[in-house]
Amino acid sequence: MTANPIPAATSAARDLFEPARLGPLDLPNRLVMAPMTRNRAAADGTPLPIMGEYYAQRAGAGLIIAEATTPSEVGATYPNTPAIYRDTHVKGWRAVTDTVHAAGGRMFLQLQHGGRIGHPETSGLHPVAPSPVPFPDPMHTPSGSRPSVVPREMTVDEIHATVEDFANAARNAIAAGFAGVEVHSANGYLLHQFLGQDTNRRTDAYGGPVANRIRFTVEVVRAVVDAIGAERVGVRIAPGVTANAMAEGDTEAIYPELVAALAEIGPAYLHVVFADPDQALFRELRAAWPGTLIANPVLGWGGPLPEDGGKAAAQRLLAAGADLIALGRPFLANPDLVHRLRTGAPVNQVRDYGLMYTGGADGYTDYPALGDSDAADRAGLAAAGA
Repeated sequence: MTANPIPAATSAARDLFEPARLGPLDLPNRLVMAPMTRNRAAADGTPLPIMGEYYAQRAGAGLIIAEATTPSEVGATYPNTPAIYRDTHVKGWRAVTDTVHAAGGRMFLQLQHGGRIGHPETSGLHPVAPSPVPFPDPMHTPSGSRPSVVPREMTVDEIHATVEDFANAARNAIAAGFAGVEVHSANGYLLHQFLGQDTNRRTDAYGGPVANRIRFTVEVVRAVVDAIGAERVGVRIAPGVTANAMAEGDTEAIYPELVAALAEIGPAYLHVVFADPDQALFRELRAAWPGTLIANPVLGWGGPLPEDGGKAAAQRLLAAGADLIALGRPFLANPDLVHRLRTGAPVNQVRDYGLMYTGGADGYTDYPALGDSDAADRAGLAAAGA
């Protein structure tokens, strides 16, 4: 069972702004900053000081899950995304976590291997994947948009080595000051590629039936739990999400079996992307998961943020049984999002989406906060004993 699960609550009792507990952490509220790739690291994956400023601005979140970070060189996805497999990466992330801790925040780090979502011009290595099925669209590289390459099918030995890469990355994350890690098995990256029928055409123990296709994710999570403890580990899944050209094929069969296998290992939380409380599968997974469930609502990707910053959608998910709510773009555009949602203040809209990935302060650390809201939220954190 999950260590220190959030106690069950009725929908009437559960509130976005009440304290909660997650593994070893006391959270001042139930709002989680979702991991979002922002491309502000150095070319070699070392986090830069501006990343500490960005996350510290958002330390009012109950929990920050820092952006997708590669556990190995071949796992790199896009230019200027962070890594966690070298001492320089650990040192860079330690500077980030120190800054966030000084601001009163708490952080997990998302671990992501890109699989076929990668390019030799970015990593210097040929991408690997469950099967040699290329990403159908061009790939962004340091020298611009380039045709995707056919990934090389991973050998069983490489699969086992990648499992150990995740375990080592988790140890490095703890050394870098993170409270824990989130294993990314969603959104079309390597672990998700193993789950889907279209991207996994293997005929060995890692392909074919659902029990085989979930094996890699289960092995990674077990290795990470063994490395740093179940209370410091979360898992992100995206049932039916087609990001990065995913086509699972048998979503309703995959996730009940995967969630049951993960529940036996007992990580601290399950994080569901684009959770819909009206969908039967979401309700089934909530009923099957014995511990903390983080739900990420659908807010209309590519369109404007809701005028309430996602508050109503968050409250619907709490009423449907979610324990914590992960918001992405609302936190991106509003460093003081918790204060705005608590008081009903207007929210900033996301500016030009290109600014999300261009580097520098523009569209990153220059979103305005409301007056003295930062001080107010810090005072709230102190009162909560965070």
